[in-house]
Amino acid sequence: MVYQKFLLTISLFLFASSLYPQPPEKEEGFTLGGALRYNLMSTNYESNGNKLKTKTDWDTWRLNVEGSHSGIDLSFEYRFYPSSGTHFIHHGYLGYGFTDKVYMMLGVSQVPFGIADFASHSWWFQVPYYLGLEDDYDMGVRFDIAAADNLDLSLAYYRQAEPAGPVAGANNVGQGRYSYDILPGTGSFLNQQGELMSAYATLHEVDQFNARLNWEFIPGWVAGLSAQAGGLYNPELDETTTSTAFAGHLAATFGRFSLKTELISYDYNALSDEGEKLDVVQMGAYGYDYAGGDNYSGGVAARANIYVAGLAYTLPVSWGPVSSIQAHIDYSLVDKVEETFYNTHHLVPGILVTAGSVYTYVDYAMGKNQPWLTDDFGKGLGSGVEDPDWNSRLNVNVGYYF
Repeated sequence: MVYQKFLLTISLFLFASSLYPQPPEKEEGFTLGGALRYNLMSTNYESNGNKLKTKTDWDTWRLNVEGSHSGIDLSFEYRFYPSSGTHFIHHGYLGYGFTDKVYMMLGVSQVPFGIADFASHSWWFQVPYYLGLEDDYDMGVRFDIAAADNLDLSLAYYRQAEPAGPVAGANNVGQGRYSYDILPGTGSFLNQQGELMSAYATLHEVDQFNARLNWEFIPGWVAGLSAQAGGLYNPELDETTTSTAFAGHLAATFGRFSLKTELISYDYNALSDEGEKLDVVQMGAYGYDYAGGDNYSGGVAARANIYVAGLAYTLPVSWGPVSSIQAHIDYSLVDKVEETFYNTHHLVPGILVTAGSVYTYVDYAMGKNQPWLTDDFGKGLGSGVEDPDWNSRLNVNVGYYF
């Protein structure tokens, strides 16, 4: 019933849009592209003291198809991650411009929430990515509307999360995906004594609505507001709860500087298969979920506020093929609502070197209760660890894009 009403609303919207001037015709044809990336890391986590562990991975390779035929656009990307033993769709949608101010994407598209396209400058993203709130992709329909010269509105309805890919050696393919989604798995809840208890939850993301408004109030300075509301369906209970997220952001480009700031508040309101309200929910991507470590806390805090700030400076150079060097620093904090949980910190200074089609990120990532910067992988974004040390990882990612 929810999506039937939505489709009726969209039909009326498209009829009204047809009364406005049509966009210019695009050149027909398709192009094939892709990327190949390698990753080198030296880690300094809890278990290895001050000794660095070094490892090199074939990070990813991907294939892209872009083009247009008969006025209908196609944008498609498929990714392969050899080190994680998985492959999956990144995005794939049909695009159509109803007018020169209204553009539709039908299929798997980026969810319009927060700073577009990324809230980060580094290879690592910011912490909202690991909570499904940065560079997230789902399956549905999205409309981008140029409401005025300096005002852009995006509206979207997603019936479900993006399709999952296979994971080598795993029976459950739910984690084989690019962006983090809430998945069936073990979560946890606090009992009356304040103890964290394990609870399985067969959860699926359904019927998600998104709206984002961007206002360029000064050339190069954009303020925005985002809202998200979606269902978390538990088939064991045959019940759907509503999760919400809200964000405000300010992004600016001035001179050679880039500034990105954001505040997010979310509530992943979910029930276990036994009907308990969860304080920790399960999420996953890249062939992994957060169930690792202590099963009573592996996952993501169900309610939190996130603070994000990043600054970058780009220096043009002419050193052989090197055309620019960008210095950046990104920081984000997850302030968990549950008082007995411990917060997550994420700090990434680094540089990006651009040389033709080769982009090289050199980042020194540091974190407290950051799941990818710890030996206790699953616990960091859930209940967390009391008084954690700053773990660190020197990461070099080299990518060739064509």
